[in-house]
Formats: sequence, structure tokens, C-alpha cells
Amino acid sequence: MRQEMVDSHIDTHNTKWFVIVNPTAGAGKGLTDYPLISKLLRDNSIAHEAVFTEHKHHATELTVSAIDSGYRDIIVVGGDGTLHEVINGLFIQRTVAPDDVTIAVISAGTGNDWIRMFGIPRRYSEAIRAIKEGYTFLQDVAEVTYEEAKYQQRRYMANVAGIGFDAEVLRRTQQSSIKRHLGRSGYLWCLIRSFFGHKDTGVKVWVDDRLIYNNLLFSVAMGVGKYNGGGIQQLPDAVADDGLLDITLIRPLHWWHVLFRIRRIFNGQIYSIGHVMHARGSKIRIESTPETPLEIDGELYGDTPIECRVLHRAVRVIVNRSFVEKR
Repeated sequence: MRQEMVDSHIDTHNTKWFVIVNPTAGAGKGLTDYPLISKLLRDNSIAHEAVFTEHKHHATELTVSAIDSGYRDIIVVGGDGTLHEVINGLFIQRTVAPDDVTIAVISAGTGNDWIRMFGIPRRYSEAIRAIKEGYTFLQDVAEVTYEEAKYQQRRYMANVAGIGFDAEVLRRTQQSSIKRHLGRSGYLWCLIRSFFGHKDTGVKVWVDDRLIYNNLLFSVAMGVGKYNGGGIQQLPDAVADDGLLDITLIRPLHWWHVLFRIRRIFNGQIYSIGHVMHARGSKIRIESTPETPLEIDGELYGDTPIECRVLHRAVRVIVNRSFVEKR
């Protein structure tokens, strides 16, 4: 039976946390809300030192520096992209094994998809309560290799990666100013515009070295988490510690295929849509003609060909009590 397991319970009273704050997360929420977050941490007797990121990938640098300085507990104040950078810092540093460090998230982003998997509330006081209670879980991570400027690159994925339509929506969102003004509504507007401008791509997909698809494809999502795109359950059967990557392939479809089934992509019934396929394995390889952009944890990185390989129970994270009680 595929089942997630809660691994341990840590004592947060004698712990000093290193807090990495992304001031631009959530259209500036990271900056404007941090005084409240800091007060709540102090009120809950959570000792901490905070540092603000100053540029892209700075959270990765701060993670490496914090671990080299002796920190073993890190709080991320930001969104999925900030967490992604911190996870990559865990695998860049060489001081300790990645799972010797505990990661907690106080969500201040826009999509906030990673926290949905583990039941972590968006309300700051409740997220901090989860940190204080100290339930931890060893989750899988994916090592993703891809091409950028004709060179092979490597990133580590904590949640979901995608090509095709998923990456197109992200590209349009990052280029648009509407998301900054409308938040999630702006994202949905970019999603609609991307749908009508998107062109399907010829794709080959291998799962554990077996070719499972060779045709035109609308979109691919793969990962260890269930959610992406601000609450879409594109991988509803994913289990975060089973040593496997779930992959959802959406074949070419028309707008009316989505219009009358829109609820299914949010309520976990996406696989009941006829144009959607599902597979699972420890390694996934994707090639496409032409090259197709890749997004990892809500960040754009390079193009196909790509390969994902699971790292079993590689990162220790704080989870909510509700996640524990469901096990």
C-alpha cells in the first residue's frame, strides 16, 4: 500500500531557526507581513535570526552559508520558488547530509502549492503553531537535468515540474504586470490567454526506460506533490515518500473539453478526463520537437530534453498535525 509516514517529532524549544525571507514573495507580502511573522515567532518562543533575500538564487546562497555556520533548522518565508531555492542549497552544501537539516515554511507566496500537500495553513499563526509542534516528515525530491544554452544543468525539485502548457502559463505570467495587481486572478487570466495561444508539441516520454508516449502533447506535469498552478490537482495520486514520481500527460484538447470538466482538475478527478494519462516510476525522460521550456516548482529553467530521477526520502520538512492524523 502506498502510504506516507511521519518520521519524528523535534523539540523546537531549544532550537534557533535561520529564517530566510523573500521580500518580493506574494507581490510584496514577504516584506510587509514579516514584522507580524517575527512577532508571532517571538510570542511562541521560537528563537530565530532573519535574513532577507536580495536577488534571484540568493536563498540558495543563504542556505549554504547558514548550514556552514552551524544552523540545522531553516524557516522559509516566501512561496514555492523560495522553497525551491532553499532545497537546492541543501544539495549544494557539503557540510551535512541534506536530511540532517529541517525545513519549515511560512507561506507568503502566490501559488503556495507545496504547503497544500502537507496541510500547512496559510494563516501565519497556524503555520507557526505547526513549527512549534515540531512534526517532521522525510519527503522525496527529484533531481532534474535539462539543457540550457546547449549545456546540461541540474536542479532539485521539491514539488512539481512541467513542460508544454504549464511552462507557457508561467512564462506569460512572469512577463505580465497583471499578476502583480490581481494576484491569483491575474494568474488565471494568463492561463486563459495561454490556452488559446498554445501550440501542441511532439513529445516522447519514457518512464523507467519504457517508452509510454510518442505523439503530440498539450502538457506534462511530474513530481512528488499533488498540486501546482495555485491549487490545481494535476497529480492527485502522488505520495511524497513512496520513492516514485507521478506523471500526468494531457493530450491535445479543445476549450470545450476543459469548460465542462473544470472542477475535475481541482477536486482530484483529473484522470477521469479522457484526454489525460497517468503513469508512475522512479525515472522519467522527455524529449520533444521542437525544444520545449521547462518549469520546476514554479520557476522557468531551460528546455528539453529533460530527465527526472527520484531521491527517496531526501529532505526533512515540518508538516501540520492534520497531516499526521491522516496517516
